Amino acid sequence: MPNTVLITGAAGWLGSLLAPALNADPLTPDVNLILADIIEPKAPAGSKAVVFKADLTDKSQVNALFKTEFGIPDTIYCLHGIMSRGSEDNFELGVKINIDSVRSFLESTRLHTKASPIKFIFTSSLAVYGGPLPDVITPSTIATPEGSYGFGKLTSELFVNEYTRRGWIDGRIVRLPTIVVRPGVPSNATSAFISGIIREPLKGLEAVCPIGDSLDSPELSLKTWLASPGTTIKNFIIAKHIPAEKFLPHTRVVCLPGFTASVRDELEALVKVAGPEALKLVRFKDDPTNRRMVSSWPSAFDNTYPVSLGFVVDEGGMEPIVRQFQKDVVAGIA
Repeated sequence: MPNTVLITGAAGWLGSLLAPALNADPLTPDVNLILADIIEPKAPAGSKAVVFKADLTDKSQVNALFKTEFGIPDTIYCLHGIMSRGSEDNFELGVKINIDSVRSFLESTRLHTKASPIKFIFTSSLAVYGGPLPDVITPSTIATPEGSYGFGKLTSELFVNEYTRRGWIDGRIVRLPTIVVRPGVPSNATSAFISGIIREPLKGLEAVCPIGDSLDSPELSLKTWLASPGTTIKNFIIAKHIPAEKFLPHTRVVCLPGFTASVRDELEALVKVAGPEALKLVRFKDDPTNRRMVSSWPSAFDNTYPVSLGFVVDEGGMEPIVRQFQKDVVAGIA
């Protein structure tokens, strides 16, 4: 029997990486892909796919994704959303996309479920955390977001958990670390600079670091929780294949594994890989709003639970990630 997978946000960076990875996944043979986004996604070469330019806030357009030539999907990756700074700057739009459209999608999934519940893999964020936090986040740490993006993600997490508890879907909630290095142009995310201070210098371009006013600023000790793109996509695939009974009985939330690095660690890795001339392309312009939001996010998590489920973690810190991105730049694929 063919596998049918629906990806929302499929034209985005992670969606465009996930689709070919699923097409090549030996545990998802003969896969049919349904790809949807606000701009038309591109089907991976050699895949069986249908693509939709769709407004996912429109119920009729959402329902149409369950009525394609491939039939009802057995797995949904819900990747679409408004990024962190965009949600903070436009609260109404953030609620419409990050909460209302997800809830609508969950309801459509519920109504189209036949025999067994459809797997619903929802990408969340470490931005759900805020306030006083322990040194290391564990599965029992309470989420108290201090920004609109985290609020939206946490609200949708509760819906996914409730729909799962009722047996309407088979939910899997993956809270993502900050993913570095993102290719392309800077996104409207609070964390965009974390990739930008590596990406732009490796391309010979100037980058702005909104943390601190100089290389000597103590603010550069700000730590973040990171993962590479390759490891993140591997973990998206793994999330599909974990047996439902392996998750904790009271929640489907999993914080994907990552590692801790400071802004200074990133810049030091840049120098090791590309030399001091690359560092000269980083310009410092402290942004208190950006710094406040990033500072509210946790920077260390206990990887024990996600690793026990089969998820994988990057090894070696920032340097191998920067070296890989440099190779991608030279190859013309970044």
